[in-house]
Amino acid sequence: MTEAGTEQLDAVDYYWRPGCGFCMMLERSLDKAGIPLAKHNIWDDPGHAATVRELANGNETVPTVVIEDVAMVNPSADQVMSVLSERAPHLLPEGWTPPEPGVVSRTARRLFG
Repeated sequence: MTEAGTEQLDAVDYYWRPGCGFCMMLERSLDKAGIPLAKHNIWDDPGHAATVRELANGNETVPTVVIEDVAMVNPSADQVMSVLSERAPHLLPEGWTPPEPGVVSRTARRLFG
């Protein structure tokens, strides 16, 4: 967790694997929003795979995103950005606001609208 006097978060930890359609979709949405990602391929590093298994009840479910002490397994771009608004708002694009409850998210509108 970022506290006064400590270094600010400079990227979202993003765990993925090649060929994962969910990973590609989330990465594309976050890239389009300008969210910096520290990408970790779970097939290239057993330590990254172990991290994901620890966070995903023993499974290697990706994408898995970690923002400070918050881990999300297969989140939407809006979920990632909502956590960023609380934990690392400096990583969000200028003027971003979370979607209102019950409103179709910007990501869903862009993908399916």
